[in-house]
Amino acid sequence: MTTVLIADDQPLQRMGFRMLIEGTPGLTPVGEAQHGAEAVRLTAELRPDVVLMDIRMPGMDGLEATRRIVATGGRTRVLIVTTFDLDEYAYEGLRAGASGFLLKDARPEELVAGIQAVATGDAVVAPRLTRRLLDAYAHQVLAPAGGAPAPEDPRLQTLSDREREVLVAIGQGWTNTEIAERFVLTESTVKKHVGRVLAKIGARDRIQAVIMAYDAGLVRAKQ
Repeated sequence: MTTVLIADDQPLQRMGFRMLIEGTPGLTPVGEAQHGAEAVRLTAELRPDVVLMDIRMPGMDGLEATRRIVATGGRTRVLIVTTFDLDEYAYEGLRAGASGFLLKDARPEELVAGIQAVATGDAVVAPRLTRRLLDAYAHQVLAPAGGAPAPEDPRLQTLSDREREVLVAIGQGWTNTEIAERFVLTESTVKKHVGRVLAKIGARDRIQAVIMAYDAGLVRAKQ
């Protein structure tokens, strides 16, 4: 059973999420939060598998709540539910450690699939959409001050040449199938490489690996 905490300041939105979760086998709602501080507190108390996190809430917003939840190092994963697919809040949420985001107008089955994916350690945002987000905002958020090159991340030194190539491909938004075709590998081999890359760089999921690739300068945002 996958447990879900709902964090949204709109009562009707929380009710809709709760009804959907209650009606889905394998999912159960364990609590509701009206603002970020309450979401952080309830996450510590209830230890849900997934938090459905709104961004714009009174007091502590969903971004800060996500940072605090992820910083505890617990198993809870955050799925941001936002209104716009290409806004800076969604990007910053991913940067804060969320495992993905969905739109509030997503179909019920998409939300259910997103919750299930996040609970099993996958990222919800499709690679191409992730790339578009980063292309839109990476040059604003990740550009080094004064244009000075950032020092190489020491985590990169733990990667083999092939693993480094795979990380670059992930950063470019390639799917496992595309990576397999590019490097003439089987998809099962690619999955193993991706898993080792995530473990070595300490990324919770594919989205965090994309962001790390941008941070490290392996991938550049389009101008």
